[in-house]
Amino acid sequence: MIEVVVKKKQHEAEDIVSLELARCDGGVLPPFSAGAHIDVQVGDGLLRQYSLCNHPSQQQSYLIAILRDPVSRGGSVALHDRVQQGDTLMISEPRNLFPLQHGAGRSLLMAGGIGVTPMLCMAEYLWHTGADFEMHYCARAQNRMAFYDRIRNSAFAGRVFFHVDDGADEQRLNAPELLVATAAQSGTHLYVCGPTGFMKAILTAADAAGWPGERLHREYFAAPESADPSASRAFDVKIASTGAVYTIEKDKKVTDVLAQNGISIPVGCNEGVCGTCLTRVLDGEPDHRDVCLSDAERAANDQFMPCCSRARSQLLVLDI
Repeated sequence: MIEVVVKKKQHEAEDIVSLELARCDGGVLPPFSAGAHIDVQVGDGLLRQYSLCNHPSQQQSYLIAILRDPVSRGGSVALHDRVQQGDTLMISEPRNLFPLQHGAGRSLLMAGGIGVTPMLCMAEYLWHTGADFEMHYCARAQNRMAFYDRIRNSAFAGRVFFHVDDGADEQRLNAPELLVATAAQSGTHLYVCGPTGFMKAILTAADAAGWPGERLHREYFAAPESADPSASRAFDVKIASTGAVYTIEKDKKVTDVLAQNGISIPVGCNEGVCGTCLTRVLDGEPDHRDVCLSDAERAANDQFMPCCSRARSQLLVLDI
């Protein structure tokens, strides 16, 4: 973990603040690519993930934005109400589960609400590299749009379209129409991030328009509705290094059972969103319930997210 100081805290929109983070020792931060996120430690053992929204070339500081969650489990409220300029925090090095596809002929960026954070970094990068892209930013109202002025005053402002629910009909996003019109552009890749309902609407429209799966890229800030718990069953996990076998009852998580037996796996979101707990599987077939792994990674069945995923086979052998 890296100790950082809150260099600046700023109100960005209704219920959204940004934090500019710099190393306490004054050094440069690890490099990152557009779409990356960091873990932020908020209190004892509580990790939350936030996308980096400054240009990837800026290593003197990281910029993140936090939406106050009305059903917060402690992370967003703490960063809004308790963390102030000058305070110190512990963060991870950046990880990227939502990278741009280099070589794409065109990029279509679609952000809903706070989902603008990775998209902003992507737009900055694409503009500075001369790549072709278009960005659509949707929110309930303009006062809920983080970084609105920054985007309107940017060099790439002409490539961004704003859509608000309380605005005139002509500016509202017609996702089915847009995605039908762009589906035939074979070099175009679609990136979507935002609330679960927004993402479901965009991805459903893309599927109906015939977009191939390999050109669809998504990042969730919260896990979609999970599989029916009643469909779960007990299974066993074996620790390869010791041979110990533990039973995971249908209402228990792998990470929780292992922690109770002295085996600690780093966990972030506990929902299969952040990828922190990714664990190698040596034998058996996982029942993937995360939103991190690609279809190809799931098909390989050699890794899974033990914070949420389970097993189709009776036994999983873990590389621990």
